[in-house]
Amino acid sequence: MGRPRKPLLDRERITTVALELVDEKGEFSVPQIARRLGVQTASVYHHVDGRDGIVELLRERVSDAIDGATLDAEPWDAAMAAWARSYRAAFAAHPRAIPMLMTSPVRAPKVLAQYERAVTVLLGVGFAEADVMTVIVALENMVLGSALDLAAPAAMWELPDEVTTPRLAQALAAVGPARADSAFDLALEAFLAHCRALLDLEPTEG
Repeated sequence: MGRPRKPLLDRERITTVALELVDEKGEFSVPQIARRLGVQTASVYHHVDGRDGIVELLRERVSDAIDGATLDAEPWDAAMAAWARSYRAAFAAHPRAIPMLMTSPVRAPKVLAQYERAVTVLLGVGFAEADVMTVIVALENMVLGSALDLAAPAAMWELPDEVTTPRLAQALAAVGPARADSAFDLALEAFLAHCRALLDLEPTEG
């Protein structure tokens, strides 16, 4: 028999299956990937740099949905806001991947390139080098927390029939269905306002 037109195994297929497992279970193993693909575990290792390599492939796959072109917008705060919204949407599509990706060092070149662009934007408008990564990490904390919030149950607070928290009940009734979006908008606005103030406080040259 001739060879199949497409290889039975490649990095794209491995990444797709690993992401399916993470979306389903919040975790993956190389043997699980092999079983789902119908190959031997050793065959998977021929295509990837172990488990850590698969994690970085997952990071690239999820991050591919982030629109890096948003960082070219002007002014800088509009660029950061647009990047934050795109970043949030990309990770909200795969919330179970967040704990895995956020507790593993970033090595994927395509992802590092996007950080490079964000750093360049902030340095270009005058942020001090010492502040740049603090700003980016703070933005990420807000974005990823909100991405997880989007995956939370609609009713996160279960009140007993005999309500002993009447003010909480009234507040929950008043918040409406877009609680996560409204909370993110508030946090993003406050974050950017603080960043503008921080930028104004930076010493000027000359």
